[in-house]
Amino acid sequence: MDKINKEIEELLEKAFQEDFGDSCDVTSEAIFKVEKGNFKLVSKDEGIICGLLCFTRAFQKLDKTCSVRTFFIDGDVIKRDDIIAEISGKIALILKAERTALNLLSHLSGIASKTYLFVKETQGKVKIMDTRKTIPGMRELQKYAVRCGGGFNHRMGLYDMVMIKDNHTDSAGSITIAVDRIRKKWSKTYKIVVETRNLEEVKEALSCHVDRIMLDNMDIQTMKKAVKIIQGKAEIEASGNMSLNRIAEVASTGVDFISVGELTHSVKAFDFSLREKR
Repeated sequence: MDKINKEIEELLEKAFQEDFGDSCDVTSEAIFKVEKGNFKLVSKDEGIICGLLCFTRAFQKLDKTCSVRTFFIDGDVIKRDDIIAEISGKIALILKAERTALNLLSHLSGIASKTYLFVKETQGKVKIMDTRKTIPGMRELQKYAVRCGGGFNHRMGLYDMVMIKDNHTDSAGSITIAVDRIRKKWSKTYKIVVETRNLEEVKEALSCHVDRIMLDNMDIQTMKKAVKIIQGKAEIEASGNMSLNRIAEVASTGVDFISVGELTHSVKAFDFSLREKR
């Protein structure tokens, strides 16, 4: 949670700098002086809410006296026209923070909602995981949103898991050489995942006794053959070209995990509206 809090603060600093520049909100500050108002946040979509802490912090960073009352928690299912929160405070400061608050909430709720659809489609047969295809500076929050949608996190960065990808294999000369060098350097410090492109590479990775074998961009029949070859001797992850319309079929092959880049790299923003409360 400390990393998430730090990321929120850094994002808000940058976002407000982008909006205010070296001046201010020249519209709101001219119209409103000390007037106070009450607003409500309304959902215009259906899905999973995520990012309420970002939303709240955005207003309270500009106005410590601002009151933000939320009626849901991250991970809750929300429907169209649900009132998500009420905000009370200085109108000028609320309007200053509005776009930043909505941008973060909409993006994170979009990730959580998309993840939920993938998880639902697989009916619990596999674990849906994210990737490192995240926006720089937002990885902790984006991966948190995946968890709120019922998914699981893959490695957080290059530092917490060994993943031997095709470029590593090709540059080293083979999977065997790459794995051997990893073990000489790190022994058993890190879990070893190997990306494979065909059944020969699957067999080679299996002979190296790695922890997980990744089946990258394979068709369904090849995946099924790979699962039979591995026979539970390593974890199995399917990756590459994973879309909602084929995820159930991939889950039926017997793999343990499916990693989906589009959970974070191509998300439709969730639609919210901030309106004056009357």
